[in-house]
Amino acid sequence: MSEVKISEARISEVRTKAALAKEAAAAMNLATTKEKNEALLKLADALIAGQDAILEANAKDIRSGEANGTSSSLLDRLRLNPSRIEGIADGLRQVVELDDPIGTVLESFDRPNGLHIEKHRVPLGVIGMIYEARPNVTVDAAGLCLKTGNPVVLRGGSAALESNRVIVELMRQALADTALPADALQMIEDANRSSVDEMLKLNGLIDVIIPRGGASLIQNVVLNATVPVIETGAGICHTYVDATAEPSMAEEIALNAKVQRPSVCNAMETLIIHSAYAESRLAAMAERFREKNVELRGCERAKSLLPWIKSATEQDYATEYGDYILNVKLVDSVDEAIAHIRRFGTMHSECIVTETQANAERFLAEVDAAAVYHNASTRFTDGFEFGFGAEIGISTQKLHARGPMGLPALTSTKYIIKGNGQVRG
Repeated sequence: MSEVKISEARISEVRTKAALAKEAAAAMNLATTKEKNEALLKLADALIAGQDAILEANAKDIRSGEANGTSSSLLDRLRLNPSRIEGIADGLRQVVELDDPIGTVLESFDRPNGLHIEKHRVPLGVIGMIYEARPNVTVDAAGLCLKTGNPVVLRGGSAALESNRVIVELMRQALADTALPADALQMIEDANRSSVDEMLKLNGLIDVIIPRGGASLIQNVVLNATVPVIETGAGICHTYVDATAEPSMAEEIALNAKVQRPSVCNAMETLIIHSAYAESRLAAMAERFREKNVELRGCERAKSLLPWIKSATEQDYATEYGDYILNVKLVDSVDEAIAHIRRFGTMHSECIVTETQANAERFLAEVDAAAVYHNASTRFTDGFEFGFGAEIGISTQKLHARGPMGLPALTSTKYIIKGNGQVRG
């Protein structure tokens, strides 16, 4: 009997909060840019004013994570401090400065029968956001959704539950003093997987699901949702160092792609190196990685040059580590590099470092990914770095939105037709 009651409680929370968000959609559709911006500024101020409560809750999450053996890289994604909270609040303020896409007229034309047709940007509707242990995503998602007139139902991971609970409560309290409905921002507190499963099938209450996290989370959403999904992808990203790569540039790009923040999805997981470059340069590059405490795993050819590294398996090449672990793969041509990326890449972010323009052009044209780089780190695949402001995620699909998803990606379109009595014969 108790299991039935628990199940009913879970269903009640998810469905009830989604219904409240749906009720708020009409008011959000009518909100002006000024009203939305004023609300976002109040949210930013509320986070700063409530930082002590946020840090206290975050400390609980960190202690739980340490007790459960959470990796240092995941703890880094979870940990908050005053400067990170300030950065999160600044993210909301930056969203205020971005143009509001809602109401933009994308097309305008007249038909021979006198009908005047316009294509306008409108909100997507209620967005269900399912993500893992990053409290900053809670605020980024809320800010982007509210700016685009979309109510949002947030379901973060259990590792950040205490932090997210306080953050959302502070933001809802702030919304109560604005023109926007507080119910436009909802958080599912039930950490059981059944709450995710229910969200995936709430057709009619949730209009789109956006998952953000590891491969298993994203696959569960994609395979089981009946609600439409915007797929954000796991990041098995590669940097290919070609034979003609400029050595100092290649080292700096590769190091940045791996160690600047290894826990994020645009960090490099496999370094592909042309054998001609590797013969003279791999040892020095490997030492720099070793100085940064990066564990190297290599193919047999890489191990012949670096006997001290571990062997890389097929599973290694297919793994998003999110940690200080890096695969090293030697190839004899740009063709082999592209073939490896096609086999193991997740269509996220890929890079070639080369001074041979023809190889760069081939790589940029033939590698199928949301972001493809020539002589620049994959770490730039980010909404802020692209000038979009905070992002809701990085889409690796090909429908509607691809790459860093800023404000326009959270909109749909509506045709508005004006006539003077036309009827169809």
